[in-house]
Amino acid sequence: MDYSKMCPKFELAAELLGKKWTGLIIRVLMGGPKRFKDIKEQIPDMSDKMLTDRMKELESLGVVKRTVYPEMPVRIEYELTDKGRDLKEVIHSIQDWAEQWM
Repeated sequence: MDYSKMCPKFELAAELLGKKWTGLIIRVLMGGPKRFKDIKEQIPDMSDKMLTDRMKELESLGVVKRTVYPEMPVRIEYELTDKGRDLKEVIHSIQDWAEQWM
């Protein structure tokens, strides 16, 4: 196989999922919409700044949707888009592989 012609989209996807915390964030959001504090509670070792940065990146890539509810106080929830939900099998496959081989 000529790896120099490998699809650059594969590289981009692997780079995204390989970023620290990204896979865990997606895994947490697979459970449904969550507020920032709820995500943070499930990944306590991640800093607020890192979570903010990752959420902005995932939102800009169309993997996560941010919804602002105009209540008092304002409520913001994050959820996976269709694009993000399509990662479910990928995340589960990586988890299964890791449990067997790592």
